[in-house]
Amino acid sequence: MKIDVFAHVLLPRFYQKMLRLDPHLPDKMPFLQNPVLTDMKSRAQYQHKDTQQIISYVNVNPEDYVEADEALKLVQEANQELLETLQAHSEQFAGGVAMLALNHMDGSLEILEKFVTQNQNIVGVQLFSRHLGQSVAAPEFAPIFETCAKLEIPIWLHPVFDARKPDNNIVFSWEYEQTQAMLEIVEAGYFRKYPNLKIIVHHAGAMVPYFAERIRHILPEEMVQDFKKFYVDTALLGNPKALELAVDYFGIEKILFGTDAPLGILPAGPTKEIIAAIEAMALSTKEKQAIFADNWYRLLK
Repeated sequence: MKIDVFAHVLLPRFYQKMLRLDPHLPDKMPFLQNPVLTDMKSRAQYQHKDTQQIISYVNVNPEDYVEADEALKLVQEANQELLETLQAHSEQFAGGVAMLALNHMDGSLEILEKFVTQNQNIVGVQLFSRHLGQSVAAPEFAPIFETCAKLEIPIWLHPVFDARKPDNNIVFSWEYEQTQAMLEIVEAGYFRKYPNLKIIVHHAGAMVPYFAERIRHILPEEMVQDFKKFYVDTALLGNPKALELAVDYFGIEKILFGTDAPLGILPAGPTKEIIAAIEAMALSTKEKQAIFADNWYRLLK
C-alpha cells in the first residue's frame, strides 16, 4: 500500500460556509471547481486501489475572511467534518491534517493539544507560507511550532500567494513562496530551538534542491544543515530528474510520496504520473518502498 501524504479536499459543509463569506471563491481560485475535492464517492472512482491518501484542506483559510472567534469556530467545524470523513471512508484515507486559525492563538493551541492528540485519525496540522499578511515564521506564530515539537505533531507546509505582489501566478509564485517560508523557518532557528520539530514541505522542497549550492556557499553552516531537516513530498507532476535532485539534497529518508491529488492534472490529479516518475528513478526496490510508504511510518514513530 502506498501512502499519499499530500492530497487535498474541500469538504462540502465547510465549502458552503466559505461561499457564504465569499461567493466569488470559485472565480478567484478556479481549481476549487474540481468536484473530486468535495465528492468522496467520485474521488473513490479515480483513486488508485493500492494508495491511501492523507487529506488536508485546500488553501481556503477562514482567518483571511473573518475575525478570531468566527474563524476559530469555522476551523473547529471543518476539523470535525474532516474527522467524520476519515471515519466514513477509512479504506480511502490513511489520515487527515487539521486546520488552525492563527488569528486565535489560544484556540489554535487547544486544537493541537486536544483535537489532534486525542484523535488518532488526525496525523498533523497544516500551516501556510504566510498567515495574516506575515511570514509563517513571524514570532507571534512561534507557539505553534513549539507546541507541535513538544507534542510531536508533524506540520504540513503549503504555499499561498503573497497578497502584496501584483503578478502572482500558479506556475511559479507558490514555489517561490514555499522556498521563502523554508528560509524564514531556518533563519528563525526553529529546528535548533525545537529539536523534535517535523515539517513536511509540498512540491519536493520547491526551489531548494535546485539551488543547493547557493544555500551551501551563502548561508552559515548551521542554516545549511537545518535546510536538510525538512521532509518533502514528490508532488511535481512527474519529473524524475527533479525528484532525483530532491533525493540527493534531502536524503532518501526525508522523501515522502505525495501527489497534490486531485489537483494538477485533471480529472483527479497526477498520481499515475508521480508513481511512474518514482519507478523510473535509479533507486533500489527498498528505496522506492521507503518513499511510497516506509518513510511515512518511520516519521510517525
